[in-house]
Amino acid sequence: MSAHAHDHDHDHDHEHGEGCSVPVFDNRDLIVREDILARAKELAHLITTTEEVSLYQRAERLIQNNQKVQGLIALMKKKQKELVAFETTFKNEQMVEKIQKEIDELQDELDTMPVVQQFQQSQVDVNYLLQSIVSIIRDTVAEKVDVEAAKPSEAPADGYGE
Repeated sequence: MSAHAHDHDHDHDHEHGEGCSVPVFDNRDLIVREDILARAKELAHLITTTEEVSLYQRAERLIQNNQKVQGLIALMKKKQKELVAFETTFKNEQMVEKIQKEIDELQDELDTMPVVQQFQQSQVDVNYLLQSIVSIIRDTVAEKVDVEAAKPSEAPADGYGE
């Protein structure tokens, strides 16, 4: 079968064999199959039932209900507004440096609190879980595509790779 170029209703050039019925998708028009969406939702639900997500949710509730943590966060927000005012309105670099130092000290105090450390670790754990799942899906799809794309006619004539 000889390959030849021919016109299509889309705007890129490539060659198709005669009778080629490979559909061409524009990513703006690509619609994910319903069964894939359903499985993705099922996977998302399973992820929410993991120990990592459960620990994250508990740590988040502890943070939200901790008066000292909430007080430090409120004070930091207030200081950040002051910082912006001294930067933009008053143009007072000395006050900017002083307030920035105060914010840094508040952040350090917050970061050393066990409840905050637990929350931060739980965020890291959930992110790692999600990244691992995405990597497994990506690698599995890439492996499957590579295996299906490799045809005997594409092997080098000498039997060796490059």
